Amino acid sequence: MIRVAVAGAGRMGNAIAESLGSQPDMSLVGNWGRGGDLDALVRDADVVIDFSLPAGTDRVLDAVLRHGKPLVCGVSGLDEQQMAGIDVVAESLPVVYDRNMSLGIAVLDRVVRDAAASLGMDFEVEIFEVHHLHKADAPSGTALKLGEAVAGARGEQGTGSVRFSSERRGEVPGDHEVVMRSSTERISFGHSVTTRQVFADGAIRAARWIVDQPPGRYRMGDVLFGA
Repeated sequence: MIRVAVAGAGRMGNAIAESLGSQPDMSLVGNWGRGGDLDALVRDADVVIDFSLPAGTDRVLDAVLRHGKPLVCGVSGLDEQQMAGIDVVAESLPVVYDRNMSLGIAVLDRVVRDAAASLGMDFEVEIFEVHHLHKADAPSGTALKLGEAVAGARGEQGTGSVRFSSERRGEVPGDHEVVMRSSTERISFGHSVTTRQVFADGAIRAARWIVDQPPGRYRMGDVLFGA
């Protein structure tokens, strides 16, 4: 039985905590977002899933390092210092960090990399994303992740020459489309989320996978396709 500690009082943290109840091979130690001693939860867990806030992630990183526990982190909006902190933890512990825990986005990321590497700079790339009205950041972390995949495959830094288009409306959980255009053709790759439960499912799958991995920093693509 894999014992899981969850950090995060929001919808995602609560969804993960509730979903663990239906996993035959996993159990919930506790949810730090609902109160309690973070050190005690991490100490008693086999793996930690962090969907808190950037300020909470600092404490989670300290705790997993102190107790030597694998980590799955899906917190977006981390700054450069916090990302460096994840790298420090990954030197001695296995860590899955991804801005989107969806299995479908992991597949899309791989497909987009292959397409961008094959098509090269002859194709312009634009990423369209739609999210709910409450989402403050734009482009979304997932759009940036896809842009970095395209740019990296073409040998560019950051998001390179990729353009972004963002829209905020209603309660859309997340729609993303990557469009590649030349003077003679257009190719599009898309992904739509119908429920935020997909992120909880992905995080749980990552937690199940990470407990048997050596130290290192991994992405959801590694969870699906192997490191």
